[in-house]
Amino acid sequence: MTYESGRPMKSRSPSPRNTKGTIWLFAYGSLLWEPGLTRFRHHPALLRGYHRSLCIYSYVYRGTKARPGIVLGLDRGGSCRGMVIELKGAAGKAALKKIIARENVTDVYRLVTVNAELLAGKRQRVLTFIADREHGQYAGKLPPRTVLKLLRQGKGKKGRAADYLRETVARLEALGIRDRRLEGIGRAVLMKSR
Repeated sequence: MTYESGRPMKSRSPSPRNTKGTIWLFAYGSLLWEPGLTRFRHHPALLRGYHRSLCIYSYVYRGTKARPGIVLGLDRGGSCRGMVIELKGAAGKAALKKIIARENVTDVYRLVTVNAELLAGKRQRVLTFIADREHGQYAGKLPPRTVLKLLRQGKGKKGRAADYLRETVARLEALGIRDRRLEGIGRAVLMKSR
């Protein structure tokens, strides 16, 4: 299956032409600290045209419909520093299938092909998950007070929304990626939880 830039993901998972192929995946949030992906090679990358944003209401993993949390999505505009993960061979293909199932439990993300900039200015076509602005879970840009409330109240199948944010900020810092907005929100969450 091929992906066109900005086109939504089809219901079936991608299938590279052979198991020796490499799938390039741009990670910007929880995929940076997903344990199942640590065995694959990672490359620092810059994605232009999208920015990392707490713009997705979480009804399953980090909240419920009655008490939603908030999680990251790539939203239009700006740029985002992250990592490109090389998913190689049969193991890479299997990992991508699991990632798609996990990320699209409510179909709030669209899997698209975009260009990322690797070191030395090399461009690479990559898959990534962007926020579906037409989906009911798309929150858009919320006031900071609302974001803090959602982070504090959100608790779902994979834990608390506040812990999701802390894990993401810690991993970004460990990778040398600064996201001052997320860091500031993380500090505010910590102060309120004391």
